[in-house]
Amino acid sequence: MQAVQASSSPHFSIHSPKPPHSSSTWAGLLASSVNVKSPPLSSYNRRVILKSSFSARAASVEVGTSSVSTGTAEEDVLKALSQIIDPDFGTDIVTCGFVKDMQIDKALGEVSFRLELTTPACPIKDVFEQKANEVVAVLPWVKNVNVTMSAQPAKPLFAEQLPSGLQTISNIIAVSSCKGGVGKSTVAVNLAYTLADMGARVGIFDADIYGPSLPTMVSPESRLLEMNPEKKTIIPTEYMGVKLVSFGFAGQGRAIMRGPMVSGVINQLLTTTEWGELDYLVIDMPPGTGDIQLTLCQIVPLTAAVIVTTPQKLSFIDVAKGVRMFSKLKVPCVAVVENMCHFDADGKRYYPFGRGSGSQVVQQFGIPHLFDLPIRPTLSASGDSGMPEVVADPQGDVSKIFQNLGVCVVQQCAKIRQQVSTAVTYDKSIKAIKVKVPDSDEEFFLHPATVRRNDRSAQSVDEWTGEQKLQYTDVLEDIEPEEIKPMGNYAVSITWPDGFSQIAPYDQLQTLERLVGVSAQA
Repeated sequence: MQAVQASSSPHFSIHSPKPPHSSSTWAGLLASSVNVKSPPLSSYNRRVILKSSFSARAASVEVGTSSVSTGTAEEDVLKALSQIIDPDFGTDIVTCGFVKDMQIDKALGEVSFRLELTTPACPIKDVFEQKANEVVAVLPWVKNVNVTMSAQPAKPLFAEQLPSGLQTISNIIAVSSCKGGVGKSTVAVNLAYTLADMGARVGIFDADIYGPSLPTMVSPESRLLEMNPEKKTIIPTEYMGVKLVSFGFAGQGRAIMRGPMVSGVINQLLTTTEWGELDYLVIDMPPGTGDIQLTLCQIVPLTAAVIVTTPQKLSFIDVAKGVRMFSKLKVPCVAVVENMCHFDADGKRYYPFGRGSGSQVVQQFGIPHLFDLPIRPTLSASGDSGMPEVVADPQGDVSKIFQNLGVCVVQQCAKIRQQVSTAVTYDKSIKAIKVKVPDSDEEFFLHPATVRRNDRSAQSVDEWTGEQKLQYTDVLEDIEPEEIKPMGNYAVSITWPDGFSQIAPYDQLQTLERLVGVSAQA
Protein backbone atom coordinates (compact mmCIF):
# COMPACT_ATOMS: atom_id res chain seq x y z
CA MET A 1 0.00 0.00 0.00
CA GLN A 2 1.08 3.54 -0.51
CA ALA A 3 0.02 7.14 -0.57
CA VAL A 4 -1.61 8.59 -3.64
CA GLN A 5 1.56 9.97 -5.17
CA ALA A 6 2.97 6.51 -5.85
CA SER A 7 1.73 4.24 -8.58
CA SER A 8 1.22 0.68 -9.63
CA SER A 9 -1.06 -1.54 -11.63
CA PRO A 10 -4.19 -3.51 -10.76
CA HIS A 11 -3.48 -6.61 -12.78
CA PHE A 12 -0.98 -9.45 -12.61
CA SER A 13 -1.07 -11.05 -16.02
CA ILE A 14 1.36 -9.67 -18.58
CA HIS A 15 -0.51 -9.45 -21.84
CA SER A 16 0.54 -6.19 -23.47
CA PRO A 17 0.83 -6.79 -27.22
CA LYS A 18 4.33 -6.96 -28.64
CA PRO A 19 5.13 -4.67 -31.55
CA PRO A 20 6.10 -6.26 -34.82
CA HIS A 21 9.75 -7.18 -34.79
CA SER A 22 12.29 -9.23 -36.57
CA SER A 23 13.14 -12.69 -35.37
CA SER A 24 16.81 -11.72 -35.32
CA THR A 25 18.52 -11.95 -31.96
CA TRP A 26 19.91 -9.11 -29.92
CA ALA A 27 23.46 -10.30 -30.60
CA GLY A 28 23.67 -8.25 -33.79
CA LEU A 29 22.68 -5.08 -31.98
CA LEU A 30 25.18 -5.85 -29.23
CA ALA A 31 28.04 -6.49 -31.64
CA SER A 32 27.89 -2.95 -32.93
CA SER A 33 27.63 -1.39 -29.47
CA VAL A 34 29.85 -3.20 -27.00
CA ASN A 35 32.49 -0.51 -27.20
CA VAL A 36 30.11 2.19 -25.99
CA LYS A 37 31.24 3.59 -22.67
CA SER A 38 28.74 3.96 -19.86
CA PRO A 39 27.14 7.42 -19.56
CA PRO A 40 -0.20 -17.13 -0.16
CA LEU A 41 0.28 -14.70 2.54
CA SER A 42 -1.02 -16.69 5.50
CA SER A 43 1.94 -15.65 7.60
CA TYR A 44 0.98 -12.02 7.26
CA ASN A 45 -1.09 -11.33 10.36
CA ARG A 46 -1.37 -7.56 10.35
CA ARG A 47 -4.84 -6.14 10.70
CA VAL A 48 -6.52 -3.16 9.13
CA ILE A 49 -7.26 -0.84 12.02
CA LEU A 50 -10.63 0.84 12.49
CA LYS A 51 -10.87 4.25 14.14
CA SER A 52 -13.89 6.17 15.33
CA SER A 53 -12.88 9.75 14.57
CA PHE A 54 -13.71 11.30 11.20
CA SER A 55 -10.82 12.87 9.34
CA ALA A 56 -11.97 12.48 5.75
CA ARG A 57 -10.94 15.09 3.21
CA ALA A 58 -13.25 15.58 0.31
CA ALA A 59 -10.35 16.64 -1.88
CA SER A 60 -8.99 13.11 -1.69
CA VAL A 61 -12.10 11.55 -3.22
CA GLU A 62 -13.22 11.50 -6.82
CA VAL A 63 -17.04 11.43 -6.81
CA GLY A 64 -18.98 10.24 -9.82
CA THR A 65 -22.40 11.37 -11.01
CA SER A 66 -25.52 10.50 -9.02
CA SER A 67 -29.21 10.64 -9.74
CA VAL A 68 -30.05 12.40 -6.48
CA SER A 69 -28.55 15.05 -4.23
CA THR A 70 -25.82 13.30 -2.26
CA GLY A 71 -24.33 15.92 0.07
CA THR A 72 -25.20 14.25 3.39
CA ALA A 73 -25.01 10.73 1.94
CA GLU A 74 -21.51 11.36 0.64
CA GLU A 75 -20.39 12.62 4.04
CA ASP A 76 -21.88 9.51 5.67
CA VAL A 77 -19.94 7.22 3.35
CA LEU A 78 -16.66 9.12 3.70
CA LYS A 79 -17.00 9.19 7.46
CA ALA A 80 -17.55 5.44 7.49
CA LEU A 81 -14.60 4.76 5.19
CA SER A 82 -12.33 7.05 7.21
CA GLN A 83 -12.50 4.50 10.02
CA ILE A 84 -10.26 2.18 7.97
CA ILE A 85 -6.61 2.84 8.70
CA ASP A 86 -3.72 1.69 6.52
CA PRO A 87 -1.55 -0.15 9.09
CA ASP A 88 1.68 0.80 7.31
CA PHE A 89 1.10 4.57 7.26
CA GLY A 90 -1.30 5.02 10.19
CA THR A 91 -3.55 7.13 7.95
CA ASP A 92 -7.15 6.49 6.90
CA ILE A 93 -7.83 5.37 3.34
CA VAL A 94 -9.80 8.53 2.52
CA THR A 95 -6.93 10.82 3.44
CA CYS A 96 -4.54 8.51 1.56
CA GLY A 97 -6.63 9.13 -1.56
CA PHE A 98 -7.61 5.51 -2.10
CA VAL A 99 -11.33 6.23 -2.60
CA LYS A 100 -12.24 6.93 -6.23
CA ASP A 101 -15.28 7.13 -8.53
CA MET A 102 -17.91 7.24 -5.80
CA GLN A 103 -21.51 7.02 -6.99
CA ILE A 104 -24.47 7.25 -4.62
CA ASP A 105 -28.21 6.81 -5.10
CA LYS A 106 -29.68 7.38 -1.67
CA ALA A 107 -33.23 6.79 -2.84
CA LEU A 108 -32.33 3.23 -3.83
CA GLY A 109 -29.79 2.83 -1.04
CA GLU A 110 -27.00 2.06 -3.49
CA VAL A 111 -23.32 3.00 -3.05
CA SER A 112 -20.45 2.14 -5.36
CA PHE A 113 -16.82 3.24 -5.30
CA ARG A 114 -13.33 2.07 -6.21
CA LEU A 115 -10.39 1.59 -3.84
CA GLU A 116 -7.29 2.45 -5.85
CA LEU A 117 -4.26 1.04 -4.07
CA THR A 118 -0.80 1.85 -5.28
CA THR A 119 0.46 -1.72 -5.69
CA PRO A 120 -1.47 -4.80 -6.79
CA ALA A 121 0.78 -6.80 -4.45
CA CYS A 122 -0.76 -5.20 -1.33
CA PRO A 123 -0.76 -8.01 1.26
CA ILE A 124 -4.10 -6.95 2.77
CA LYS A 125 -6.07 -5.80 -0.26
CA ASP A 126 -8.76 -8.39 0.46
CA VAL A 127 -9.10 -7.09 4.01
CA PHE A 128 -9.47 -3.53 2.72
CA GLU A 129 -12.28 -4.68 0.43
CA GLN A 130 -14.04 -6.58 3.21
CA LYS A 131 -13.83 -3.73 5.74
CA ALA A 132 -14.98 -1.16 3.17
CA ASN A 133 -18.08 -3.25 2.48
CA GLU A 134 -18.74 -3.71 6.17
CA VAL A 135 -18.42 -0.10 7.36
CA VAL A 136 -20.59 1.29 4.55
CA ALA A 137 -23.21 -1.46 4.76
CA VAL A 138 -24.02 -0.58 8.38
CA LEU A 139 -25.29 2.88 7.38
CA PRO A 140 -29.09 2.79 7.95
CA TRP A 141 -30.04 3.94 4.46
CA VAL A 142 -27.59 1.69 2.57
CA LYS A 143 -29.01 -1.47 0.98
CA ASN A 144 -26.33 -2.38 -1.54
CA VAL A 145 -22.55 -1.73 -1.60
CA ASN A 146 -20.33 -2.35 -4.61
CA VAL A 147 -16.58 -2.04 -3.98
CA THR A 148 -14.12 -2.39 -6.85
CA MET A 149 -10.40 -2.90 -6.17
CA SER A 150 -7.71 -1.49 -8.46
CA ALA A 151 -4.22 0.01 -8.42
CA GLN A 152 -2.59 2.94 -10.15
CA PRO A 153 -0.67 2.52 -13.41
CA ALA A 154 2.99 1.60 -13.04
CA LYS A 155 5.14 4.72 -13.05
CA PRO A 156 8.22 5.93 -11.15
CA LEU A 157 8.09 9.15 -9.13
CA PHE A 158 10.10 11.08 -11.75
CA ALA A 159 9.50 9.27 -15.04
CA GLU A 160 10.29 12.17 -17.37
CA GLN A 161 13.94 12.17 -16.22
CA LEU A 162 14.51 8.51 -17.14
CA PRO A 163 15.26 6.58 -20.34
CA SER A 164 12.05 5.59 -22.09
CA GLY A 165 12.50 1.93 -21.22
CA LEU A 166 12.35 2.70 -17.48
CA GLN A 167 9.49 5.19 -17.50
CA THR A 168 6.79 2.64 -16.70
CA ILE A 169 8.49 0.82 -13.83
CA SER A 170 7.25 1.69 -10.35
CA ASN A 171 9.95 0.16 -8.16
CA ILE A 172 13.48 -1.04 -8.91
CA ILE A 173 14.94 -3.41 -6.31
CA ALA A 174 18.66 -4.23 -6.16
CA VAL A 175 19.56 -7.62 -4.69
CA SER A 176 23.21 -7.35 -3.71
CA SER A 177 25.89 -9.07 -1.68
CA CYS A 178 29.18 -7.64 -2.99
CA LYS A 179 30.56 -11.17 -2.57
CA GLY A 180 30.18 -14.08 -4.95
CA GLY A 181 28.76 -17.46 -4.00
CA VAL A 182 26.40 -16.41 -1.20
CA GLY A 183 23.17 -17.17 -3.06
CA LYS A 184 22.33 -13.69 -4.30
CA SER A 185 20.91 -14.89 -7.62
CA THR A 186 18.82 -17.50 -5.82
CA VAL A 187 17.31 -14.81 -3.61
CA ALA A 188 16.74 -12.42 -6.54
CA VAL A 189 14.93 -14.97 -8.70
CA ASN A 190 12.77 -16.40 -5.91
CA LEU A 191 11.90 -12.91 -4.65
CA ALA A 192 10.82 -11.90 -8.16
CA TYR A 193 8.52 -14.91 -8.57
CA THR A 194 7.13 -14.37 -5.07
CA LEU A 195 6.17 -10.79 -5.97
CA ALA A 196 4.56 -12.09 -9.17
CA ASP A 197 2.56 -14.61 -7.14
CA MET A 198 1.36 -11.74 -4.94
CA GLY A 199 -0.22 -10.13 -8.00
CA ALA A 200 2.50 -7.79 -9.23
CA ARG A 201 3.97 -7.42 -12.70
CA VAL A 202 7.65 -8.24 -12.38
CA GLY A 203 10.86 -8.28 -14.38
CA ILE A 204 14.35 -9.59 -13.61
CA PHE A 205 17.54 -7.99 -14.88
CA ASP A 206 20.67 -10.12 -14.55
CA ALA A 207 23.44 -7.52 -14.27
CA ASP A 208 26.30 -10.02 -14.03
CA ILE A 209 27.89 -9.88 -17.48
CA TYR A 210 30.92 -12.00 -16.56
CA GLY A 211 28.89 -14.86 -15.08
CA PRO A 212 25.12 -14.57 -15.77
CA SER A 213 23.03 -16.94 -13.64
CA LEU A 214 19.53 -16.32 -14.97
CA PRO A 215 19.74 -18.73 -17.96
CA THR A 216 20.42 -21.58 -15.52
CA MET A 217 17.83 -20.65 -12.93
CA VAL A 218 14.82 -20.22 -15.27
CA SER A 219 13.71 -22.05 -18.39
CA PRO A 220 11.98 -19.67 -20.81
CA GLU A 221 10.70 -21.11 -24.06
CA SER A 222 12.73 -18.56 -25.99
CA ARG A 223 16.31 -18.44 -24.75
CA LEU A 224 17.47 -15.61 -27.01
CA LEU A 225 16.71 -11.93 -26.66
CA GLU A 226 15.18 -10.41 -29.78
CA MET A 227 15.34 -6.87 -31.04
CA ASN A 228 12.87 -4.53 -32.61
CA PRO A 229 14.80 -3.28 -35.68
CA GLU A 230 12.56 -0.23 -36.11
CA LYS A 231 12.88 1.07 -32.55
CA LYS A 232 16.32 -0.48 -31.96
CA THR A 233 15.00 -1.82 -28.66
CA ILE A 234 15.34 -5.19 -26.94
CA ILE A 235 12.39 -7.52 -26.48
CA PRO A 236 12.73 -9.37 -23.15
CA THR A 237 12.04 -13.07 -22.94
CA GLU A 238 9.52 -14.40 -20.42
CA TYR A 239 9.09 -17.34 -18.08
CA MET A 240 5.84 -17.89 -16.16
CA GLY A 241 4.77 -14.27 -16.59
CA VAL A 242 8.02 -12.66 -15.44
CA LYS A 243 10.07 -10.70 -17.98
CA LEU A 244 13.74 -11.63 -18.19
CA VAL A 245 16.88 -9.93 -19.52
CA SER A 246 20.37 -11.36 -19.16
CA PHE A 247 23.58 -11.23 -21.15
CA GLY A 248 23.31 -15.00 -21.09
CA PHE A 249 20.27 -14.70 -23.37
CA ALA A 250 22.19 -12.58 -25.87
CA GLY A 251 23.80 -15.56 -27.60
CA GLN A 252 27.21 -14.42 -26.40
CA GLY A 253 27.74 -16.69 -23.40
CA ARG A 254 29.88 -15.08 -20.72
CA ALA A 255 31.65 -11.84 -21.49
CA ILE A 256 35.38 -11.38 -21.85
CA MET A 257 35.78 -7.60 -21.94
CA ARG A 258 37.09 -4.67 -19.96
CA GLY A 259 35.12 -2.76 -17.36
CA PRO A 260 34.09 0.29 -19.43
CA MET A 261 32.75 -1.98 -22.17
CA VAL A 262 30.78 -3.98 -19.59
CA SER A 263 29.25 -0.78 -18.20
CA GLY A 264 28.15 0.17 -21.71
CA VAL A 265 26.54 -3.24 -22.27
CA ILE A 266 24.70 -3.05 -18.94
CA ASN A 267 23.47 0.44 -19.77
CA GLN A 268 22.18 -0.71 -23.15
CA LEU A 269 20.58 -3.90 -21.86
CA LEU A 270 18.78 -2.14 -19.05
CA THR A 271 17.66 1.14 -20.63
CA THR A 272 16.75 0.03 -24.17
CA THR A 273 14.65 -2.98 -23.17
CA GLU A 274 10.91 -2.74 -23.72
CA TRP A 275 10.00 -3.62 -20.16
CA GLY A 276 6.44 -2.36 -20.44
CA GLU A 277 4.53 -1.61 -17.25
CA LEU A 278 6.18 -3.26 -14.25
CA ASP A 279 5.41 -2.91 -10.58
CA TYR A 280 8.82 -4.31 -9.59
CA LEU A 281 12.06 -4.77 -11.52
CA VAL A 282 14.47 -6.96 -9.55
CA ILE A 283 18.14 -6.40 -10.42
CA ASP A 284 20.52 -9.25 -9.64
CA MET A 285 23.62 -7.17 -8.93
CA PRO A 286 27.12 -8.50 -9.74
CA PRO A 287 29.62 -8.93 -6.88
CA GLY A 288 31.75 -5.98 -5.86
CA THR A 289 31.48 -2.21 -5.40
CA GLY A 290 33.30 -1.00 -8.51
CA ASP A 291 32.52 0.73 -11.78
CA ILE A 292 29.75 -1.66 -12.83
CA GLN A 293 27.85 -1.32 -9.55
CA LEU A 294 28.19 2.46 -9.57
CA THR A 295 26.98 2.59 -13.17
CA LEU A 296 23.84 0.67 -12.23
CA CYS A 297 23.15 2.92 -9.26
CA GLN A 298 23.60 6.04 -11.37
CA ILE A 299 21.56 5.15 -14.46
CA VAL A 300 18.51 3.79 -12.64
CA PRO A 301 16.55 5.18 -9.68
CA LEU A 302 16.87 2.30 -7.23
CA THR A 303 13.95 2.26 -4.83
CA ALA A 304 15.59 -0.04 -2.32
CA ALA A 305 18.18 -2.79 -1.85
CA VAL A 306 18.01 -6.27 -0.35
CA ILE A 307 21.33 -7.50 1.07
CA VAL A 308 22.31 -11.18 0.91
CA THR A 309 24.98 -12.64 3.18
CA THR A 310 26.10 -15.90 4.79
CA PRO A 311 27.04 -16.56 8.44
CA GLN A 312 30.83 -16.34 7.93
CA LYS A 313 32.72 -13.25 9.12
CA LEU A 314 34.43 -12.95 5.73
CA SER A 315 31.04 -12.56 4.09
CA PHE A 316 30.10 -9.80 6.54
CA ILE A 317 33.23 -7.80 5.70
CA ASP A 318 32.39 -7.69 2.00
CA VAL A 319 28.66 -7.15 2.55
CA ALA A 320 29.44 -4.18 4.81
CA LYS A 321 31.20 -2.50 1.88
CA GLY A 322 28.08 -2.88 -0.22
CA VAL A 323 25.82 -1.45 2.48
CA ARG A 324 28.11 1.58 2.77
CA MET A 325 28.02 2.02 -1.02
CA PHE A 326 24.23 2.07 -1.03
CA SER A 327 24.23 4.46 1.92
CA LYS A 328 26.46 6.94 0.08
CA LEU A 329 24.20 6.69 -2.97
CA LYS A 330 21.09 7.26 -0.80
CA VAL A 331 19.61 3.85 -1.60
CA PRO A 332 17.79 2.42 1.45
CA CYS A 333 18.63 -1.18 2.42
CA VAL A 334 15.32 -2.65 3.56
CA ALA A 335 16.17 -6.28 4.39
CA VAL A 336 19.01 -8.70 5.00
CA VAL A 337 18.79 -12.32 3.88
CA GLU A 338 21.24 -14.64 5.65
CA ASN A 339 21.58 -17.67 3.39
CA MET A 340 22.77 -21.16 4.35
CA CYS A 341 22.16 -20.47 8.03
CA HIS A 342 21.39 -23.89 9.38
CA PHE A 343 19.99 -27.34 8.75
CA ASP A 344 17.87 -29.69 10.87
CA ALA A 345 18.80 -33.33 11.49
CA ASP A 346 17.95 -35.87 14.19
CA GLY A 347 15.63 -33.39 15.85
CA LYS A 348 18.39 -30.80 16.27
CA ARG A 349 19.38 -27.60 14.45
CA TYR A 350 22.97 -27.27 13.30
CA TYR A 351 24.87 -24.11 12.27
CA PRO A 352 27.84 -25.41 10.22
CA PHE A 353 29.10 -21.95 9.23
CA GLY A 354 28.62 -20.23 12.57
CA ARG A 355 26.06 -17.60 13.48
CA GLY A 356 25.64 -13.85 13.57
CA SER A 357 26.71 -12.33 10.25
CA GLY A 358 23.16 -11.31 9.30
CA SER A 359 22.38 -10.02 12.78
CA GLN A 360 25.61 -8.04 12.75
CA VAL A 361 24.61 -6.33 9.48
CA VAL A 362 21.19 -5.49 10.92
CA GLN A 363 22.59 -4.12 14.17
CA GLN A 364 25.53 -2.19 12.74
CA PHE A 365 23.66 -0.54 9.87
CA GLY A 366 20.13 -0.36 11.26
CA ILE A 367 18.51 -2.43 8.51
CA PRO A 368 15.05 -3.26 9.84
CA HIS A 369 14.41 -6.84 8.70
CA LEU A 370 16.39 -10.10 8.80
CA PHE A 371 15.39 -13.33 7.04
CA ASP A 372 17.16 -16.68 7.58
CA LEU A 373 17.32 -19.19 4.75
CA PRO A 374 18.17 -22.78 5.73
CA ILE A 375 20.45 -25.17 3.89
CA ARG A 376 18.07 -27.16 1.70
CA PRO A 377 19.10 -29.45 -1.16
CA THR A 378 15.82 -28.64 -2.93
CA LEU A 379 16.64 -24.92 -3.00
CA SER A 380 19.92 -25.58 -4.80
CA ALA A 381 18.40 -28.25 -7.05
CA SER A 382 15.52 -26.00 -8.14
CA GLY A 383 17.99 -23.33 -9.18
CA ASP A 384 19.88 -25.81 -11.31
CA SER A 385 16.69 -27.27 -12.82
CA GLY A 386 15.43 -23.97 -14.21
CA MET A 387 12.36 -23.79 -11.96
CA PRO A 388 12.58 -21.46 -8.89
CA GLU A 389 11.84 -23.07 -5.53
CA VAL A 390 8.83 -20.82 -4.87
CA VAL A 391 7.29 -22.10 -8.11
CA ALA A 392 8.25 -25.76 -7.62
CA ASP A 393 7.01 -25.91 -3.99
CA PRO A 394 4.82 -22.85 -3.28
CA GLN A 395 3.64 -24.18 0.09
CA GLY A 396 7.05 -25.25 1.39
CA ASP A 397 8.99 -23.73 4.28
CA VAL A 398 11.42 -21.93 1.97
CA SER A 399 8.53 -20.42 -0.01
CA LYS A 400 7.00 -19.11 3.23
CA ILE A 401 10.26 -17.32 4.03
CA PHE A 402 10.24 -15.71 0.59
CA GLN A 403 6.56 -14.77 1.04
CA ASN A 404 7.50 -12.91 4.21
CA LEU A 405 10.41 -11.27 2.36
CA GLY A 406 8.03 -10.29 -0.46
CA VAL A 407 5.61 -8.69 2.00
CA CYS A 408 8.50 -6.80 3.58
CA VAL A 409 9.73 -5.50 0.21
CA VAL A 410 6.23 -4.38 -0.81
CA GLN A 411 5.69 -2.55 2.49
CA GLN A 412 9.09 -0.91 2.58
CA CYS A 413 8.93 0.24 -1.05
CA ALA A 414 5.52 1.74 -0.37
CA LYS A 415 6.81 3.62 2.66
CA ILE A 416 9.89 4.87 0.81
CA ARG A 417 7.87 6.16 -2.13
CA GLN A 418 5.38 7.84 0.18
CA GLN A 419 8.17 9.50 2.17
CA VAL A 420 10.02 10.64 -0.95
CA SER A 421 6.91 11.99 -2.66
CA THR A 422 6.00 14.13 0.35
CA ALA A 423 9.52 14.99 1.60
CA VAL A 424 9.52 18.54 0.18
CA THR A 425 6.26 20.35 -0.57
CA TYR A 426 5.10 23.95 -0.88
CA ASP A 427 2.39 25.21 1.45
CA LYS A 428 0.84 28.09 -0.42
CA SER A 429 -1.31 29.16 2.54
CA ILE A 430 1.78 30.09 4.58
CA LYS A 431 4.10 30.67 1.60
CA ALA A 432 6.73 28.28 2.93
CA ILE A 433 8.49 25.13 1.74
CA LYS A 434 7.87 22.25 4.12
CA VAL A 435 10.67 19.70 4.49
CA LYS A 436 10.54 16.28 6.14
CA VAL A 437 13.50 14.22 5.00
CA PRO A 438 12.87 10.46 4.67
CA ASP A 439 13.78 8.45 7.78
CA SER A 440 13.63 11.61 9.88
CA ASP A 441 10.93 12.69 12.33
CA GLU A 442 11.98 16.33 12.05
CA GLU A 443 9.75 18.67 10.04
CA PHE A 444 10.79 22.26 9.28
CA PHE A 445 9.94 25.16 6.97
CA LEU A 446 12.10 27.24 4.61
CA HIS A 447 11.48 30.57 2.92
CA PRO A 448 11.33 30.02 -0.88
CA ALA A 449 13.72 32.93 -1.48
CA THR A 450 16.27 31.36 0.88
CA VAL A 451 16.18 28.10 -1.07
CA ARG A 452 16.48 29.88 -4.44
CA ARG A 453 19.41 32.04 -3.29
CA ASN A 454 21.32 28.99 -2.08
CA ASP A 455 21.39 27.22 -5.43
CA ARG A 456 24.86 25.78 -5.99
CA SER A 457 24.66 25.01 -9.71
CA ALA A 458 27.02 26.47 -12.33
CA GLN A 459 24.33 28.99 -13.21
CA SER A 460 24.52 30.47 -9.72
CA VAL A 461 28.15 29.83 -8.70
CA ASP A 462 31.29 29.99 -10.87
CA GLU A 463 32.66 26.44 -11.03
CA TRP A 464 36.29 27.57 -11.30
CA THR A 465 36.51 30.44 -8.83
CA GLY A 466 33.57 29.71 -6.51
CA GLU A 467 32.42 33.29 -7.03
CA GLN A 468 28.72 33.85 -6.38
CA LYS A 469 27.07 34.76 -9.71
CA LEU A 470 23.50 34.85 -8.38
CA GLN A 471 23.20 37.95 -6.22
CA TYR A 472 20.90 38.35 -3.22
CA THR A 473 18.87 41.06 -4.93
CA ASP A 474 18.40 38.92 -8.05
CA VAL A 475 15.80 36.87 -6.20
CA LEU A 476 12.49 38.51 -5.30
CA GLU A 477 11.48 38.18 -1.68
CA ASP A 478 7.98 36.95 -2.60
CA ILE A 479 9.17 34.30 -5.08
CA GLU A 480 7.17 31.07 -5.07
CA PRO A 481 8.07 27.69 -6.60
CA GLU A 482 5.94 26.55 -9.51
CA GLU A 483 6.63 22.84 -9.10
CA ILE A 484 8.54 20.52 -6.78
CA LYS A 485 9.41 16.98 -7.94
CA PRO A 486 11.39 14.18 -6.27
CA MET A 487 14.85 13.37 -7.66
CA GLY A 488 15.44 9.87 -6.36
CA ASN A 489 15.97 9.39 -2.64
CA TYR A 490 18.36 12.31 -2.19
CA ALA A 491 17.00 15.54 -3.65
CA VAL A 492 14.12 17.44 -5.27
CA SER A 493 13.87 19.44 -8.47
CA ILE A 494 12.31 22.87 -7.94
CA THR A 495 11.00 24.83 -10.92
CA TRP A 496 10.88 28.62 -10.42
CA PRO A 497 8.83 31.27 -12.30
CA ASP A 498 11.83 32.27 -14.46
CA GLY A 499 11.98 28.69 -15.81
CA PHE A 500 15.09 27.75 -13.83
CA SER A 501 15.10 24.18 -12.49
CA GLN A 502 17.05 23.91 -9.23
CA ILE A 503 18.32 20.62 -7.83
CA ALA A 504 18.07 20.83 -4.05
CA PRO A 505 19.64 17.90 -2.14
CA TYR A 506 18.08 17.01 1.21
CA ASP A 507 21.48 17.41 2.87
CA GLN A 508 21.68 21.02 1.69
CA LEU A 509 18.11 21.87 2.67
CA GLN A 510 18.83 20.70 6.21
CA THR A 511 21.64 23.29 6.53
CA LEU A 512 19.60 26.34 5.43
CA GLU A 513 18.18 29.00 7.74
CA ARG A 514 14.74 27.91 8.88
CA LEU A 515 11.52 29.78 9.49
CA VAL A 516 10.63 29.99 13.17
CA GLY A 517 7.10 29.86 14.58
CA VAL A 518 5.59 28.49 11.38
CA SER A 519 3.27 25.48 11.23
CA ALA A 520 1.37 23.78 8.42
CA GLN A 521 -2.24 24.76 7.90
CA ALA A 522 -4.86 22.06 8.40
